[in-house]
Amino acid sequence: MAKLIYVTNVSLDGYIEDDSGAFDWFPPDEEVFAFTTDLLRSVGTFLYGRRLYESMAVWETDAALAAQSGLMADFASAWQAANKVVYSTTLTAVSTAATSLERRFDPAAVQRLKVTAGSDITIGGANLAAQAMRAGLVDECQLFVWPAAVGGGKPGLPTGVRADFALLDERRFRNGVLHLRYRSLGR
Repeated sequence: MAKLIYVTNVSLDGYIEDDSGAFDWFPPDEEVFAFTTDLLRSVGTFLYGRRLYESMAVWETDAALAAQSGLMADFASAWQAANKVVYSTTLTAVSTAATSLERRFDPAAVQRLKVTAGSDITIGGANLAAQAMRAGLVDECQLFVWPAAVGGGKPGLPTGVRADFALLDERRFRNGVLHLRYRSLGR
C-alpha cells in the first residue's frame, strides 16, 4: 500500500505562511532544492489544495522556469511526471496535464487511492493536510524547517488535531534547514 506523506516547508516557529500570506522567507537553496526534487521523483500522485496547486502549476505552464538551470528542469520534469488531484470549490478548470479536480476531500476515496497506487502520494496545503490527519490517513510528515521565525500566520500543522509521530530520519543542510521525517503512530 502506498503511503500518504505530508510534505511542507515551515518556519522555526511552525508557520508555512506569514501573517500576510507570504512564504518568501525561505530563500532558494540548491542543496535543499535537489533533495526536494529527489523526494518528489518517488511520488506518483500529488494531492493539493487550490492555492498550493496554483503556486506549483507554473512548473508546467511556464517553460522559462525550467529553462533557468538543469536543477530547475529536473524539478519541473519530476513535478510534471506525477498525477495531481486538486481539491477546490472555486476552480472551474485545471491548467496542467495529468490533473483532476475534486470539489471536496473524500477520505474513503483517498484510502482507495492509497490501496491502488503504485507509488507514494504526497499531500500539500495545510488545510487539506489537516483534513487527512483528522481522517487518520497521513502515514508520514516530512517537514523542511527553515531557520526563520515569522511570528504568526498559517500553521504548518493543524490545530485541534492530536497526532503522534516517531522520528524516522533527519538531515541538516548547510544553510541551516532541517529535514525531519516522521512516521505516524496512528490514533
